Amino acid sequence: MDPGDSAILTHLRRGALEHCVLALLDGEPMYGLDIARRLGEDEVLLAGEGTLYPLLSRLRKQGLVDTSWVESPSGPPRRYYELTPTGEVALATFRRTWKSFRDAVDTTLEGGPR
Repeated sequence: MDPGDSAILTHLRRGALEHCVLALLDGEPMYGLDIARRLGEDEVLLAGEGTLYPLLSRLRKQGLVDTSWVESPSGPPRRYYELTPTGEVALATFRRTWKSFRDAVDTTLEGGPR
């Protein structure tokens, strides 16, 4: 990866990562490490776990996710995160907005209409 790519990805992540977390939780509760693994698969959305847990805490404080502790057969209990109705609304709003934003960026980058 080019050094300049890292700075650009950092800025892009700031605006989109929380909504990507909400999207992962749409329809299924997940625990933190599972979320980190899914987001980190391509090494684009999540640079490291250190940024995920503060984000999950903010989402909980904003009422976008709820948490519950679930016993694990292979270790200590795990904190699972689940989308709240407010989180569902926030995700739906982002999805509507993201499509037009993404399309406008793609059109501009491809030298589209002026």
